[in-house]
Amino acid sequence: MQQHHSQATKSRYGGLVGTGCAVLIVVGVTFGLHARFALGEKPQPRQPLTVETVEYVIQDSYQRDVSYLGLVTAGRQATLGFETAGTVATLPWREGSPIAQGEVIARLDDASLQASARATRAELQQARSELELANLKARRQGELRETGAVSREAYDETRLRAESLKSRVEAVSANLQSIEIKLDKAVLRAPYTGVIADRFVHEGAVVNPGTPVVHFIETGGREAHIGVAVHRAAAMKPGDQYSLALRGQSLASELLSLRPDVDPVTRVMTAVFAVPDAVDAVDGEPVTLTLQEDIPSKGGWLPLSALLEGNRGLWTVLRLAEQEGATVTVREAVEVLETQGNRAYVIGSLPDRSRVVASGVHRISPGTPITPGGN
Repeated sequence: MQQHHSQATKSRYGGLVGTGCAVLIVVGVTFGLHARFALGEKPQPRQPLTVETVEYVIQDSYQRDVSYLGLVTAGRQATLGFETAGTVATLPWREGSPIAQGEVIARLDDASLQASARATRAELQQARSELELANLKARRQGELRETGAVSREAYDETRLRAESLKSRVEAVSANLQSIEIKLDKAVLRAPYTGVIADRFVHEGAVVNPGTPVVHFIETGGREAHIGVAVHRAAAMKPGDQYSLALRGQSLASELLSLRPDVDPVTRVMTAVFAVPDAVDAVDGEPVTLTLQEDIPSKGGWLPLSALLEGNRGLWTVLRLAEQEGATVTVREAVEVLETQGNRAYVIGSLPDRSRVVASGVHRISPGTPITPGGN
């Protein structure tokens, strides 16, 4: 029991000795540092960081892209119908069917007109035969009248009959021509190469003159109708090439015309552009016109990587400044007016031609000594 108490006493004594040694070491290190400062020795200064910089150049304005939305429109489109009444006999096409210029779209039942045409042709042939006979008889009586074998009255009667038959031939010819015109109008043909967008009637339907049969859209000569602000439209010239975006792809397009009026709802002017035939565009498809405009504002461009978010919607940058013979960073507040790609147009208190830290600004604090590098 006495031996166990002796071991515990030794253990406590050893702990006190260890603690005392640690205190002596700390006191010794602290005394050594104070001694070094007392002798005038200073800590080594931080080595300047090498950072990439960019020059901030102030300009009076900047350019930005402005987009105007419009629609692809067929150069020509129409709702087609017959000029005469009748029953639709054939209409084989469906919506989306392409049709060449002059190709038949639909026909009316023309059986009655065909019968009238045949009867009129027969009548015309008879009238021509009678006219020929009357002319021959008139010529003969004219020869006999000189010898006195035919009276003047008989000759005049034959001559006038020939004149009457001539008028009859002309009348029957005109009647036949009218029937042929009606036969031609009983056939609905494509006025230009296009596609059937909609079909309103089917075979067997009785239609009146002007009844819509199909809606027809021209496939070639497509146009883009785009609403443009009045002040921008005033600077545009028909015949010039402009950049349009269709389905994410850019295409050069000629400005055909500018409508001379302003849309009462959108308050814009309509610019009409030609869409190349090689471009696969659909009627009613959205298309975008991109123009550049000058924005008057005194500022400059900086890379986005030079900006660090600040307070109240502002951003900050690190400007290089000379202090006590060293280059250090100074924080400056800026306002972002425009971003384009990986750069921003900013205004603020930055002096013209000042150097700005271009990247890694979140790792650098104001007052940090740096060595400029990069641009």
